[in-house]
Amino acid sequence: MPFRHAGRLFLVTSLSLGCSATPSAEPPPAQLGTPSGTSSAAVEAPPAGPVAPVAKKVPHVVQLANGKKLVDDYAWLQKKDAPEVLSHLKAENAYTEQMTAHLRPLEEKLHAEMLGRLVEDDTEVPHKDGAFLYYNRDEKGKQYPILARKPVKGGDAAKEEVILDVNELAKGQKFVGLGPVKVSDDGNLLAYGLDTTGFRQFVLHFKDLRTGALLPERIERVTSVVFTKDGRTAFYTVEDPQTKRSHRLYRHAVGTDPATDTLLHEEKDERFGMRVSRSASRALILVQIESHTTSEVRFLREDKPNGALVVVAPREQDHEYQVEHRDRDLLILTNSPATAGGPKSTNYRLVKAPLDRPDRASWKEVIPYRSEVMLERIQPFAGFTVALEREGGGRHLRVFPGKSMALEGSHRVALPDEVYALWPEWNSEFGATSYRFRYESPITPESIYEYEPATKKLNLRKRQVIPGGYDRERYEVKRVFATAKDGTKIPISLAGRKGALGSGKAPVLLYGYGSYGIPMFPYFSSARISLLDRDVLFALAHIRGGGELGETWHDEGKMKKKMNTFTDFIDSAESLVAQGVADPKRIVIQGGSAGGLLVGAVTNLRPELFAGVVAEVPFVDVINTMLDESLPLTVGEFEEWGNPKKAEDLETMLQYSPYDNITAKAYPPVLVRTAYNDSQVMYWEPAKYVAKLRATRTDANPVLFKIHLDPAGHGGLSGRYDRVKDAAFTGAWILDRLGAK
Repeated sequence: MPFRHAGRLFLVTSLSLGCSATPSAEPPPAQLGTPSGTSSAAVEAPPAGPVAPVAKKVPHVVQLANGKKLVDDYAWLQKKDAPEVLSHLKAENAYTEQMTAHLRPLEEKLHAEMLGRLVEDDTEVPHKDGAFLYYNRDEKGKQYPILARKPVKGGDAAKEEVILDVNELAKGQKFVGLGPVKVSDDGNLLAYGLDTTGFRQFVLHFKDLRTGALLPERIERVTSVVFTKDGRTAFYTVEDPQTKRSHRLYRHAVGTDPATDTLLHEEKDERFGMRVSRSASRALILVQIESHTTSEVRFLREDKPNGALVVVAPREQDHEYQVEHRDRDLLILTNSPATAGGPKSTNYRLVKAPLDRPDRASWKEVIPYRSEVMLERIQPFAGFTVALEREGGGRHLRVFPGKSMALEGSHRVALPDEVYALWPEWNSEFGATSYRFRYESPITPESIYEYEPATKKLNLRKRQVIPGGYDRERYEVKRVFATAKDGTKIPISLAGRKGALGSGKAPVLLYGYGSYGIPMFPYFSSARISLLDRDVLFALAHIRGGGELGETWHDEGKMKKKMNTFTDFIDSAESLVAQGVADPKRIVIQGGSAGGLLVGAVTNLRPELFAGVVAEVPFVDVINTMLDESLPLTVGEFEEWGNPKKAEDLETMLQYSPYDNITAKAYPPVLVRTAYNDSQVMYWEPAKYVAKLRATRTDANPVLFKIHLDPAGHGGLSGRYDRVKDAAFTGAWILDRLGAK
């Protein structure tokens, strides 16, 4: 499917207790009393005495489109860097430290377990690109990866060349994040983006790999970059400083002053962002311009970098497409109707068009629309093609031998588990004879496979060995279904220790996301094993609003149908109880970013269902955020949530906005986590949410707020050892709520 903006996507790592949404990623966080109807699981009481911070109320009135007024008592928390705001946030951290002090022994035990499973010295399977084999590796004691390569000709004895040591870049920094990283085809130049704030502000640097010297140019706020084949020219996109929307495309002559760069396109429509890439054939520079509902692709030939951009199909509202290239043809995934005036092909179809006549009049269908199969992506090679497909809640690989892309004669790659996740790995060479992908499941560590279409042979190149004697045979995975109120079947992926899945007494960590059409694939987490070993079941609900079952699954959980996302999640929790999977008094829910919206909304709707709630970088102040068009993401996301300046959209959003639906009733214990420098969900959303929830609820259960005031981003801290400590803290709180120490 066409490239999606990240949106309010929680970018987590394999250390997360929950689940990642994409591989960018990627793919990414005590009880004082028991309210009526909520869990009474036995837990150790925290020490008496800590007093929760009380945020002052300063009424701020917002006029709404329906003629009513919204009174926001905590809008003053949006004054970033104001002394009174920082003082309040520090008080929140101090209170959380006091309220979780009794969990410190458990946290330390979990930290030791999780650290013991961390693969501290590790090297990726190298991938060939031109004259070199490239790979990343980790060294014990170091927070960040080392990017390295060896010449192909030298074989195993070839000398390693470190092209970028992120640990060196991190010296003197509290946060380091890598953005776009590209090496020129000849291997002489490296371009990399570096963020030291956590706010996703990537500064582009160029390095001469022959000498190790940095070139003088530095380009601010770069979001994507590619080289031409000769390495003399780079194309890059930059973001707007205010909204962080990628809105400009430039051509840069390497080694020259960026002030002289040529602006090739500026996107004026604030719904649209863009990125630049190269086709799999490397013959074309591709510019993907898109909103959440509409696409436009432009290209130019790589060997004519000074040429004009060619539009494949001018944008039309609700037409989404993406482009690849082989020989003289463009390969185009599109949701356009197969016949004039016909219905939109929601799960996409594949067409091709001559390179010199890319307009829609020249399109010829190759793979038709299939109602049950989402055609997500096509990757052509010189001698075969691989399609990523989604069906039944999972992702599959379909292989087309030769250059034919007819469904007849193609085949799917058979994979070992019922519940799994897979992502394309580095497949840099157009002439490759095998396809590399990453495969894992909640109980299968990261595995690198290569599939040979000619022989149909699946070769395991590497499976991560988890220190500490991890044995996947002790665990099992399963797919079950919940029935939503309207009869829709909701897939749920389950993982647990053998014997725990059918006990009916198991504590459950239930995770969900359900937005942007982004699928949530159940991946492996070495940190999560500490929960499974205590007989906690991990459950991932594939609710509407996500993309596991195709575009219709997304459409049924956005805009005016957004409530389906939340009721699906509630139905999933109730179904786990009804099916004899979960102990009804021991269910903790977790979600991050738009998943934080999910857990906030369902907690308002059915607080008695849950023993605890973990909301990480949560998008909870929906109305105020979507009214502020100066914030990152807002305008583009009118097509996901609606525009609250329109009365009809506002009425839907007011049904579920977590901040606006807090009422005087009993709530379960809540742990909220965020980062001060988060650029996707501003820190004040969870800060305001915590203040209002604590002031409004009628029970004595604690609402805890932990905020990274030092640089950290939407996915938390940047160092891998730091992330282990974070996972141990959250894991201890979850286990305490589940009574599963």
